[in-house]
Amino acid sequence: MRTRTTARTAQARARRDAGQVTIEFLGMTPTIIVTLVVLWQLVLVGYTFTLAGNAADEAVRAATAAAPGDRQGACTQAGLEKLPDAWQGGAAVDCGTAGGYVTADVDLKVPLLFPGAFGLPFDVHGHAGAVEEEKD
Repeated sequence: MRTRTTARTAQARARRDAGQVTIEFLGMTPTIIVTLVVLWQLVLVGYTFTLAGNAADEAVRAATAAAPGDRQGACTQAGLEKLPDAWQGGAAVDCGTAGGYVTADVDLKVPLLFPGAFGLPFDVHGHAGAVEEEKD
């Protein structure tokens, strides 16, 4: 008799816990989604830093090879050339020369979740410098 009572108790316990895993998963879903969104946004911020640094490097490389009168145009064109379209809209490239040293500054807007849609209220700054090339 005891075996039958134990079996009934086990069945009742199993029925009582039938939806427990589903309820726990549904309770954790918002936390999982928010974590994924925050991680994605951090990836976009990091990628924007990488793009700004690379754009500044390209811009200063083009500026050092250009004639002094064409320097700003070459710098701006090279800085924007390899940027993805979503980052070009809010991009600003500025080059300067002082004492034989050429610098390039690039400012990019950080997109909010979807590149090209909205931007965060701060810019990412990239800076590069190189020595002016001598022309013969």
